[in-house]
Amino acid sequence: MKIKINGIEKEIPKNTTIKELLSSLGVLDKTMAVAVNMKIVKKDEWDKYVLNEGDKIEALNFVGGG
Repeated sequence: MKIKINGIEKEIPKNTTIKELLSSLGVLDKTMAVAVNMKIVKKDEWDKYVLNEGDKIEALNFVGGG
């Protein structure tokens, strides 16, 4: 199925969770917040939240700077 993550279309298997997606991209440990279709999903729900065809995911990390 197709989703968009941070504006990039990606093909993923059906029944993929947020945690599985982030892990497959190698960014699980770097990601601080995730929104699916403009709604924040709490980190403790990432392993239960199954993505659907056409979902738009924004994965955010916090960068310090000065």
